[in-house]
Amino acid sequence: MRDVDENVSGGRGGRLHIPRSRGALGGLAVLLLGIWGALIPFIGPYFNFSYTPDEPWVWSAARGWLQVLPGVVAIIGGLLMLLSRNRIVASTGAWLATVAGAWFVIGPLLAGPLGLGDIGAPVAGSEWKQALVRLTFFYGLGALILFFAATSLGRLSVRSVRDIAFGRREVDAAERRRAADAPAPVAAATDPRVGRPGFSGGPTLHGGPA
Repeated sequence: MRDVDENVSGGRGGRLHIPRSRGALGGLAVLLLGIWGALIPFIGPYFNFSYTPDEPWVWSAARGWLQVLPGVVAIIGGLLMLLSRNRIVASTGAWLATVAGAWFVIGPLLAGPLGLGDIGAPVAGSEWKQALVRLTFFYGLGALILFFAATSLGRLSVRSVRDIAFGRREVDAAERRRAADAPAPVAAATDPRVGRPGFSGGPTLHGGPA
């Protein structure tokens, strides 16, 4: 029972277990944004919404380093945040999402100095569409991922009353399973005289006093 009390009152196991819904919203958002970031350079040309080269499913080093890589990292981070019931694992996913979001923002600026390739130019006929392409491919996308990752990190860093109640339910469920698996106790003697004053437990002679 000592371990149970420690878990309920804030022991190590109780602090690490969280409801899966704790990181669900941020994880889902990061997951979807990561999928967008990794796929939009390849499918955007179908809708005349892309960077040069304006052709679908064309691979380049810049697309791999600046869009596919952070997109995949964001997808992994979002899945960890969405599916994990462990505070450390979910926080790791949020940190991965933070790194991915930051790289979407600063990656295009560092592509030249790091020799990652030419990201091209937005295919757009107006300055407003050029700004929209830049935001949805890199800067705005990265900012959104950073927002959801930071929000999730804040939620995961605090142990709320709901977390404590969740830990208590987990402990109660474990106790019920342990009680169900325990062997049944030995049945007590069925002789109704057991426990009566003066009964020694020996045999009774026929005809004699009970």
